[in-house]
Amino acid sequence: MAFSHAQYDVLERAVASEQRIAVVRRGVTWIIVAQRLEYRSGREILMARHPSTGDPMSFAIDEIEHIEVIR
Repeated sequence: MAFSHAQYDVLERAVASEQRIAVVRRGVTWIIVAQRLEYRSGREILMARHPSTGDPMSFAIDEIEHIEVIR
């Protein structure tokens, strides 16, 4: 999925303030804490951590179907 400018702004703000977001990838919803964006092997990657365990997680931006900030 290609993010709109508004969606990308939401993602960048969530990363800047390390907010919890809901990410839908392959039909599965993940609740994560956004930490940073990286560029690896020609793909943009959202680096995050699990809010309960603190385990690191990563999501390729082009695989994300939907994002929403958890308030």
